[in-house]
Amino acid sequence: MATDIITVHWKDEPEEHDYPAAADYLELLAGPKIVSAVVDDLRAAPIVHKKAKDILRAAQLELLSPDNQHVRRDLIKIANGKTLSPILLVRGDFRTGIPMVIADGYHRVCAIHWADENIAIPAKIAALP
Repeated sequence: MATDIITVHWKDEPEEHDYPAAADYLELLAGPKIVSAVVDDLRAAPIVHKKAKDILRAAQLELLSPDNQHVRRDLIKIANGKTLSPILLVRGDFRTGIPMVIADGYHRVCAIHWADENIAIPAKIAALP
């Protein structure tokens, strides 16, 4: 029995609008100086690749249903061979129980998890200042 191999196409870098989107979310969690420093760090960070299942575990987030409209939209993009933007993460600290933050790309992570939880997702990771 043959298994379908899922191919996900990725952009080389996050889209420019992903950074202000990340900042909008992060402003709910920290003040402007910290958010600005984190976004600057994200812009400068290299792309790394992490599995969807590990990102969700590190962020301590629930897997959204494939029926979620944003997850479904990303699953359709995957099926149609469209490119997805890498995600933006803020590193947590397991020593103090602080989870990773998905600053931008939660729906993409969930869509990839539904497609294949072992697919490596390109991401930029920043540390808290």
